[in-house]
Amino acid sequence: MNIYIGNLSFETTEEQLRQAFEDFGNVSAAQIIVDKYSGKSRGFAFVEMSEKDEATAAISGLNGQELNGRELNVNEAKSRAQSSNHSSGNGSRRPY
Repeated sequence: MNIYIGNLSFETTEEQLRQAFEDFGNVSAAQIIVDKYSGKSRGFAFVEMSEKDEATAAISGLNGQELNGRELNVNEAKSRAQSSNHSSGNGSRRPY
C-alpha cells in the first residue's frame, strides 16, 4: 500500500522516515519529494509498505505524531487519477 506523508520537516531524511514506518512493518520504499531545480524537500513524501494491515497500522499510529518538530499528516495515497480535479474533456467548457 502506498502512503502519503504531508507536513514533513524539510530536514527529515528518507532514512528517518523509513525508520519511523519500520516500527509498523516492512517498508518497500521511502521517497521524499524534492524540487527538481533546488533539490530541496517539498515537505511531503511517499512510503510503500507491502502488507495492507501494516500500512493501516502505520497510518493510524503516525498520523498526527511529531517527527523533527512537525505534526505529520499521514493518509493512504491516492492515484493521480483519483485526486485530479481537472475536467475529463466531456464538453463542460463553454464555447467562445
